[in-house]
Amino acid sequence: MNNPQETAAYQTAPAGLLAGKVAFVTGAGRGIGAAAARLFAREGARVLLAARTEDQLKAVSEEIRAAGGTADHVVCDLADGESVRAAVDRVVDRYGRLDVAFNNGATIQHPGPLDGIPEDDFDQIYAVNLKGVWLAMAAEVAAIRATAKAGAIVNNSSVGSLRANAELPVYGAMKRAVNSLTASAAATYGPEGIRVNAIAPGFTLTEMTRAWEADSPGIRERITASSPLRRAAAPEEVAEAAAWLLSDRSSFVTGTVLRVDGGALA
Repeated sequence: MNNPQETAAYQTAPAGLLAGKVAFVTGAGRGIGAAAARLFAREGARVLLAARTEDQLKAVSEEIRAAGGTADHVVCDLADGESVRAAVDRVVDRYGRLDVAFNNGATIQHPGPLDGIPEDDFDQIYAVNLKGVWLAMAAEVAAIRATAKAGAIVNNSSVGSLRANAELPVYGAMKRAVNSLTASAAATYGPEGIRVNAIAPGFTLTEMTRAWEADSPGIRERITASSPLRRAAAPEEVAEAAAWLLSDRSSFVTGTVLRVDGGALA
């Protein structure tokens, strides 16, 4: 028989996956991040959206509020530590706490072999896709610890981090490092009640992958042809996985990289 204390978090979870929680989402102006912000608000969270482009953030925030949700936004450059810390501080200033965070923001490389990538491009991909996640996690852990006391973080990785990635080698390498940070953080902060997981999306219909397609014609068809579901993901489908991992419904899940890839690695 289960110990009642062990299942209390699950049994007392409210109807909305994220009801009563304050959520922080990076890269929230478009794509998976915008889909996640909309979904988190529908599931009951108060959401602070962060990204570099204010007009995109404003549009998504206004859309959420028009639908009856609670959202605000802050301009944030993930490559800048001060900017990241200020954005997380803004969550606490605006809503009084931080419960959950989705570190989704990223930049993509120009497709091609690793010896063809300029050093400046490498540095930028590192600064946003790895250092930016580290900066955000550090600030988020501090904010959760100081306010909500317990919570959850999800990092957006990539199925391309779990195998060789000849098309996007530096992007894949940074995402693989994110997986390592995720596991280490889960082990470090689990005793405090802070869960840390990652999701690894397959090919998803976003502005980023459209840019990839423009540089690599036919890439979508080649990838989806080898996937059991034979299609790309919608951003909303990826956001659903992040919402579940951030919710109390996944209260015994930490340190995992959840593939949301249509079976691409099956």
